Amino acid sequence: MDDGTLIANILRRDRKALATFYRAFQPKLLRFIAGKVNDQRDCDEILQDTLYAFLEAIRDFHGKSNLQTFLFAICQHKIIDFYRRKRLKQLVFSQAPQLEAIASTILNPEEELDLTMLKEKIHRVLSMLLPRYRRILSLKYLEGESVDGIAKKLTITFKSAESQLFRARRAFVELFLSI
Repeated sequence: MDDGTLIANILRRDRKALATFYRAFQPKLLRFIAGKVNDQRDCDEILQDTLYAFLEAIRDFHGKSNLQTFLFAICQHKIIDFYRRKRLKQLVFSQAPQLEAIASTILNPEEELDLTMLKEKIHRVLSMLLPRYRRILSLKYLEGESVDGIAKKLTITFKSAESQLFRARRAFVELFLSI
């Protein structure tokens, strides 16, 4: 089946066309993602994000490139988003607990003060966020929920959870840097 026909059938909600698409591209996407991301769970989440984003963007596909190029461009963006989120998590949320575990044995009084001030700043920024942003960040970074898990807990769609998480992160960073 050619790209145009496949897309047209998927848009008509043809389950067989969607299954054909999935069988054709899922293994290729997983290999591509696994070449850039080490953890299998992260690979699976990026794959799901990619497939969902593809279904959201399918109406924008006009055949100017082949379907695989379009799909892999979406995937590449999802991988970049994954590393951005991971970097933010490491910079803001992950450092304090790791440092706290060793702080009492190796930190001098000035370093302990810096760590305490960082924790206070994180708590202050969290308290200044909208409650829904605070909740979604807590679910993701304190409780370790996946985006799908957040969507289920908040009874919203996956895409809505993804969007809210993106906005919450952005709001957190803007506030953190402005204080």
